[in-house]
Amino acid sequence: MGAQAQGRPGAASHTGSPHVLQPVASGGTMAQALGEDLVQPCELQDDSSSLGSDSELSGPGPYRQADRYGFIGGSSAEPGPGHPPADLIRQREMKWVEMTSHWEKTMSRRYKKVKMQCRKGIPSALRARCWPLLCGAHVCQKNSPGTYQELAEAPGDPQWMETIGRDLHRQFPLHEMFVSPQGHGQQGLLQVLKAYTLYRPEQGYCQAQGPVAAVLLMHLPPEEAFWCLVQICEVYLPGYYGPHMEAVQLDAEVFMALLRRLLPRVHKHLQQVGVGPLLYLPEWFLCLFARSLPFPTVLRVWDAFLSEGVKVLFRVGLTLVRLALGTAEQRLACPGLLETLGALRTIPPAQLQEEAFMSQVHSVALSEHDLQRQIRAQLAQLPESASGPPPRPQARLPGAQAIFEAQQLAGARGGTRPEVPRIVVQPPEEPRPPRRKPQTRGKTFHGLLTRSRGPPIEGPSRSHRGSTSFLDTRF
Repeated sequence: MGAQAQGRPGAASHTGSPHVLQPVASGGTMAQALGEDLVQPCELQDDSSSLGSDSELSGPGPYRQADRYGFIGGSSAEPGPGHPPADLIRQREMKWVEMTSHWEKTMSRRYKKVKMQCRKGIPSALRARCWPLLCGAHVCQKNSPGTYQELAEAPGDPQWMETIGRDLHRQFPLHEMFVSPQGHGQQGLLQVLKAYTLYRPEQGYCQAQGPVAAVLLMHLPPEEAFWCLVQICEVYLPGYYGPHMEAVQLDAEVFMALLRRLLPRVHKHLQQVGVGPLLYLPEWFLCLFARSLPFPTVLRVWDAFLSEGVKVLFRVGLTLVRLALGTAEQRLACPGLLETLGALRTIPPAQLQEEAFMSQVHSVALSEHDLQRQIRAQLAQLPESASGPPPRPQARLPGAQAIFEAQQLAGARGGTRPEVPRIVVQPPEEPRPPRRKPQTRGKTFHGLLTRSRGPPIEGPSRSHRGSTSFLDTRF
């Protein structure tokens, strides 16, 4: 939306051996590769989003300064309208510092406060600290020391390395981290994506993982970005990035069922013009909207997603569909498939500003219970002859609280293994002579030390005590 067509991953289908989203053709600019019908000239002038075009860097023109998010020539140098004032941001920063300083206590007793603060937006200065805590990546990294270094140093599978290498320059080409092929951004992205293909060789690499890993690298060191990527792929969205993408197809059907219930007129229009959910939803969900929204809004979506799980993606998708096709005039202006898809991709950027947009997202009447009920209903309708493995939505955890509880439970099970009692047999002690207590009555301690240098003091016999009780240890 607003400049969102530039650098899109493409269709959500795997081709050939490497299960990646359809890559754009090599050579020329991204606009030429994607086609004139998807990239309009007016869109290429808006750099305020997470999207960009190679031609803007290679073409003539003076060097433009990067905005506060690192995008060259972006319009986010200053806070946008509705942005909270500096003193309010500082108060939120202090709250996050306090919560993260006692994270286990906070998550155990005050998760509602964490969720509300995530909805308000994590301060930019603390996302690097908060994201790994929310998704549980810090626990994974702690439990597997040295794993990422081994994966990063190991040689990658040639088929994946070739595919990853072709996609590196397509990930945020207007961001200062990813401009140069030899820069730390592209090289770090290569290492993180390669490490995941070695970590999960049965899944390999999916093209949609590129923008997700790139956003993580904008905020985190490569090792922490890798473990966050692992958590997103395996805990938040299991079955999304594998060779069959079975979970994406299931969620597409769930999304249509929610549209039928919440936006019936929009649902009817989409059916009439033949726009199925697989034509637009995979780009949104697989990339976590990193290619579809202005970058400040993307970060707010991620804050809520890492806190509350996949239901946030459904809420964002429903909001976008309503903004694009919610009125009768909008639907009349989209009589066919191409016009409808164009409307979904060109929502005016003014309607996607972070504060106003996220308030609409959080007001969508979709709870976790509603989502799970729709998932069960769609699972019951799946044909038994469907190709590929069946979806496993039970493997998906609904947000930070569930991940924290699962990790706590796993840690408790690993730390409370029953120990086999050891029986130690001590040899019998040799009988000791009765203990004599020195006679100190009427004598000073100095005198006792002085007299101890001479012959031993004879005291009264105490042989009547046959055991050495606690009383015999007094001096």
